[in-house]
Amino acid sequence: MSFTVLAVLTGAVAAGFVSGLSGFAFAMVSISIWAWVLAPKLIAPLVVAGALTAQLVSLGSLRMRVEWRQLLPFLIGGVIGVPFGIALLDIIDLHIFRAVTGTALIIYCAGMLLLASLPAIQWGGRLADGVSGLAGGVMGGLAGLTGPVPTLWCSLRGWDKDAQRAIFQSFNLVMQVITLLGYAWAGQMTMEFGRWCVLILPAVLVPAWIGTMLYTRLSDQSFRRIILGLLLVSGVLLVSSSF
Repeated sequence: MSFTVLAVLTGAVAAGFVSGLSGFAFAMVSISIWAWVLAPKLIAPLVVAGALTAQLVSLGSLRMRVEWRQLLPFLIGGVIGVPFGIALLDIIDLHIFRAVTGTALIIYCAGMLLLASLPAIQWGGRLADGVSGLAGGVMGGLAGLTGPVPTLWCSLRGWDKDAQRAIFQSFNLVMQVITLLGYAWAGQMTMEFGRWCVLILPAVLVPAWIGTMLYTRLSDQSFRRIILGLLLVSGVLLVSSSF
């Protein structure tokens, strides 16, 4: 087994587990590993395909009460943002890709680790929710990173855990489907993409299921802090490598 195949499988297994446990973060975990061995144009659709697989595994075990009036601004912003992110795939190079991804990881993870000391944000209303969705759509189209901005924004809103997961997991699921369709339209889903999918998607299933079972049985607070800490280190390493 080559180093590249081993690294890609490791990223798929780790990302599947974390996504099943938390309902998000597949892109961040997988990219922190895959960015070292795969090209950005290949990473983006693979991340979305893997994340969608993990979301579907965990969705069946969750009893989420989605408030559609609350979710709709996120979705509208996301639908607008995805095409812009896909368009950036033809412009951005590997060094910029690593720098942007690493910076997103650092900001997101540091913010999540500090949330306990931050007051809930009451301003902005649905417009701010829509802007959050727009940012998630752009990052999703560019690198499969639909989750970081909406997830952080939901947390900053002060909503309870179930309400947050209902919003950001539903948002991620819809955006991943739209993004995959956009990649297909843009010709990003190549034969090479298909070959990697055959390897990656089965590797996601069992870890995602295990993560979901742990989420339903145990408090994930300690896991969450460990995961965020590791992702923060990964972000620093990616930004360093871009220079």
